[in-house]
Amino acid sequence: MEACKGYTQDGTVDLRGRPVLASKTGKWKACAFLIGYEALERMAFNGIASNLVNYLTTQLHQDTVSSVRDVNNWSGAVWITPILGAYIADSYAGRFWTFTVSSLIYVMGMVLLTTVVSLKSLRPSCTNGVCNKASTSEISFFYLSLYTIAIGAGGTKPNISTFGADQFDDFNPHEKELKVSFFNWWMFSTFLGALVATLGLVYIQDNLGWGLGYGIPTAGLLLSLFIFYMGIPIYRHKVRKTKSPARDLIRVPIAAFKNRKLQLPNNPSELYEFELQHHTSSGKRQVHHTTIFRFLDKAAIKDASLDASRPPCTVTQVEGAKLILGMILIWLVTLIPSTIWAQINTLFVKQGTTLNRSLSPNFWIPAASLGSFVTLSMLIFVPMYDRYFVPFMRRRTGNSRGITMLQRLGIGFFIQVIATGVSYAVEVRRMHVIRVNHIVGPKQIVPMSIFWLLPQYVLLGMADVFNAIGLLEFFYDQSPENMQSLGTTFFTSGIGVGNFLNSFLVTMVDKITGRNGGKSWIGNNLNDCHLDYYYVFLLLISIINLGAFLWASSKYVYKKEITEAKEGCLQMEGRVLDISPLGLQV
Repeated sequence: MEACKGYTQDGTVDLRGRPVLASKTGKWKACAFLIGYEALERMAFNGIASNLVNYLTTQLHQDTVSSVRDVNNWSGAVWITPILGAYIADSYAGRFWTFTVSSLIYVMGMVLLTTVVSLKSLRPSCTNGVCNKASTSEISFFYLSLYTIAIGAGGTKPNISTFGADQFDDFNPHEKELKVSFFNWWMFSTFLGALVATLGLVYIQDNLGWGLGYGIPTAGLLLSLFIFYMGIPIYRHKVRKTKSPARDLIRVPIAAFKNRKLQLPNNPSELYEFELQHHTSSGKRQVHHTTIFRFLDKAAIKDASLDASRPPCTVTQVEGAKLILGMILIWLVTLIPSTIWAQINTLFVKQGTTLNRSLSPNFWIPAASLGSFVTLSMLIFVPMYDRYFVPFMRRRTGNSRGITMLQRLGIGFFIQVIATGVSYAVEVRRMHVIRVNHIVGPKQIVPMSIFWLLPQYVLLGMADVFNAIGLLEFFYDQSPENMQSLGTTFFTSGIGVGNFLNSFLVTMVDKITGRNGGKSWIGNNLNDCHLDYYYVFLLLISIINLGAFLWASSKYVYKKEITEAKEGCLQMEGRVLDISPLGLQV
């Protein structure tokens, strides 16, 4: 009856738990507030991350390897903590309240960071050009503020994008079609915020002061929260349908192990499953059986449970566990691309500081500002992808997305390999100019324009249109229904582990290549090291990883659900059961 009255058909409610009218809530009018928040929050985050390596080396006087390692460790924490935030949201507090509490912690961290960089008493002092190393207390206050931000981000990052996707009713064909573009425009807003940070805030930090450079993004974060809460009257909230959705992930493999000696039935329909009406009456979705990871099917053998109070797992529960396993397989091959991405805010920036950054006698480009070209290329290519590429491919393939999600990822990873190859070639050119001009000092400027680095930034921006947006959409779409916040942490944790991996690689490469008095590939003096060797190393592992992705994608089977609207209208959601490479539809 609710559908006839104009209520949403997916069971979403308002903040007080009351059913909401489809015409007055959600959709793009609600997402406008969320996208406004995201743009300003990304400006705040990138205002810190994009130039942090320079703060560590110029203000705290750390060496190159230590600063790169510390930036990667902090970035890794920022992207790993969402696992906890998503678990709390999916199992206990819900997306809205988890976000609300976490955003307050985020603001506290930003205020503390601005205070730390503004007060001279919390920074190392310099006398006659000789600077002291940062004291234990100075380092402690600085990293306390950074990791407070990481904790706050852990609750905001996984919940805000999924909360935005919740504003579209999957039972409504028109809204479901609108949702196809959501993640494209969501990421567009993040790119816009990042552009402001890399163009404006980085310049302010380098030329007008770090206090002002961090104070502006702090004010921006406060403004973003004001915009977010303006949209409360029209937000839709999904009701938690399972007390602890992650419990199935543990129960299914345990049950399958207990039943390991039992014989699977020849017909999957003989496995235990509720009637479709049971799923639809509770607002849940039934997931079809797939042939991948067959050993887990033993958890759904009907005769295995002798205790009537503990029935076997349903096929839908088993398929949820299978989805997580499949997503882990894809997640593993996203770690190297995340490691490549980590170079933008670390080695690429340090590389840029050695080059000629002068546009005029009185104006020098901050090295970190070149990251704005990553963002600019994203801002240009996202609308082109959404408005031209998708409709063109949709006519050719019949897929509502134009191409499958794994095809999108594959294209992005391939472009990233090219970008890594270009960065190696540019570094070879830089080393040649250094030799020709007999440059040896760490602060000597190489007579080579910083714009030589431009192609690698632009290519990485193009790659992100495919793989960053594609990964966020893939992990949200393929997650079990009650675990979509936790599912999106596959995206954030991949970036986090990629940063940790880069930190590990930089540290180990420096130790191995610099031992016994050898010349380190990544030394404090980038004019007298072999950064080109490190880049070719990244290129080789990127090529190997691309091959691993092609293999993993050939094994992946997309989720296929059957849903039923509340008035009894049967609706099939077919995410093609595809087992060909890159999800290619044939």
